[in-house]
Amino acid sequence: VCVCVCVCVCVCVCVCVCVCVCVCVCGHPWNRQARHTTPLKMDMKLRRLDLSKSFIRQLHTLGLPHLQQLDLSYNQLDLIAEEAFINLAQLEALNLSKNALYNNVGRNGRALRSIGGLRRLDISLNNLNDEAVELYLQNKFSLIHLDLTGNGITALTHNTFKECQGLKTIIAANNLIRDIEPGTFEPLMRLETLDLSQNNLAHICDFQLHQVNYLNLSQNSIEFFMTRQDEELFRLEILDLSDNKLFYFPIVPKFIHLRYLYLQNNMIGALNSEATMISEARSVYKEIVIGKANTKYHEIFSNWRIMPLIYIDLSSNHFRSVPFETLSLLTSLETLNFSRNCLQNIELNITKPGQLGYNYRRLFPSLRHLDLQKNSLRYITPLFFKALPKLETLNLQANSVKPCPPGNGHNMSCVAFRQIKTLKHLNLEDNGIQVLYANTFEKTSLAHLNLAGNRHMVLEEGTLEGVQGSLQSLSLSATNFSSRDLSLPCMPALSQLNLSNNHLDSIPVSLSCSPLRVLDLSNNALVSLNPSLIRAMSSHLSALYIRGNRFDCCNASWVTVLNESRVNLPDLSEAKCAVQGESVFLAAYIESPSGYCLFQTTVPVTVGQRLIVFIFVMTIVSMLFVFTRIWWT
Repeated sequence: VCVCVCVCVCVCVCVCVCVCVCVCVCGHPWNRQARHTTPLKMDMKLRRLDLSKSFIRQLHTLGLPHLQQLDLSYNQLDLIAEEAFINLAQLEALNLSKNALYNNVGRNGRALRSIGGLRRLDISLNNLNDEAVELYLQNKFSLIHLDLTGNGITALTHNTFKECQGLKTIIAANNLIRDIEPGTFEPLMRLETLDLSQNNLAHICDFQLHQVNYLNLSQNSIEFFMTRQDEELFRLEILDLSDNKLFYFPIVPKFIHLRYLYLQNNMIGALNSEATMISEARSVYKEIVIGKANTKYHEIFSNWRIMPLIYIDLSSNHFRSVPFETLSLLTSLETLNFSRNCLQNIELNITKPGQLGYNYRRLFPSLRHLDLQKNSLRYITPLFFKALPKLETLNLQANSVKPCPPGNGHNMSCVAFRQIKTLKHLNLEDNGIQVLYANTFEKTSLAHLNLAGNRHMVLEEGTLEGVQGSLQSLSLSATNFSSRDLSLPCMPALSQLNLSNNHLDSIPVSLSCSPLRVLDLSNNALVSLNPSLIRAMSSHLSALYIRGNRFDCCNASWVTVLNESRVNLPDLSEAKCAVQGESVFLAAYIESPSGYCLFQTTVPVTVGQRLIVFIFVMTIVSMLFVFTRIWWT
């Protein structure tokens, strides 16, 4: 119900001030009313109750025998009556996030102890210390999901979870955890997901969680991760060690199901060489885990040969060379992210074919996706590409890679892409490329090619020879091309073309033979578009980007063609056109073209014509003046 009262005061005849005040009272949504306690009258059949963001400070007895889910998050709750949950026999999920449960810990703990059938509990963001958490987790034998995020926990002990050993998921991120007592997680035989990110852990000395499937240790201060190489089977599939202080690859269990390994934003590669890194890791392993000196050069990583790893992220580390001897053990690896490192050259210095137990052609037998963007790469040996028999995606964005001219594939100042037969996606954006030679990409399977941001690039005739039939996506954005510079061949498979941020004043006619679905012409020098070309493309064109051009409003017959064919213009609201030197929004022109251009159809009046009219008018006025004087005399 809303009530409005308006009062108007007039200072004078034409100055009045009116003030209106409206008061609205909304009924029944408890979770939006400010209150200090919970509502007393509620439907006894309720199964789900949301009282979040209600300024509740105290929780008294809830007589809701059928209630299964209760949300009390984002209140100011600091006191829970001991009998508050005693009638909630079916309660399964309780959200107490973002309250003040660090107060009245003893009384609140007794209240929480009464709901032994709880399956999901969220007590995150309550500034709880170690003792409070232990108290709140008493009698939680049915609990399977626990969220402790954003509290003040400093240590986890064997007592922390001793009364909730059915847990499958523990989220304890963003705390102050420095120590984890041995035996804390091992009794939790059903534990699958463990998130300890954003804490103060310094090392993992002897990882023994056989049951865990997902482990997040990111954003700690971990310097090494070590595991005893025994015969136990580990179920771990996803390990996140990103944003730590690792100097070595983690030494994982011998028998492990690990498939995804995140190591980005560490210090790996900062040591002088791969050999030094392995040697130091072996020394630390001997000292901390086994105390024995007899370990072969690769023994601590030998289990990588049988590990089913398909993804590894090594981005934002300190590698100056690719650690072939370690990574080549990962025979199942499909995706390698090596971006944001310090690579300048990639070479294969193999003096003996059997040095690694692998022929160089089998170094990475399963690798399909390789990300090398934002290094300082200038040269990649052709042998490296031969070691990648299944390579499909290669990202070289933001390097200094220059494609080689024909017959010069071993020049150490360029990279040869010819004959990488499996290559489908190639990103060469922002590499400072000056010339793309004829047949640069021949004998590849390129479907997607990104050449954007190479501002001084020249395309020689025949640059796309050999791939013009397979290319589906091409980006030439921000390459400083004018229409005179740009000559594209017929590309019968091309469906996406980005020509934005150039100096084009016309569209290449060769595009008429491409089944384009998306064409980006934004930020060019276009005054008009060829109506016949637009009509030819409109049968398959689904999106056309045109903003940032200098269209002539009154020479926009192509817009009519687009309207008739219903081609989508996603950035139409930003596009403008010019009329009589003024810029107007193209959308407004389309709604009323005659209103903007009608006056342009009239013949403009010259200065001479205006002078003749002026003399004629003055002559008439003079004659009238003389006639009037004669009349009165």
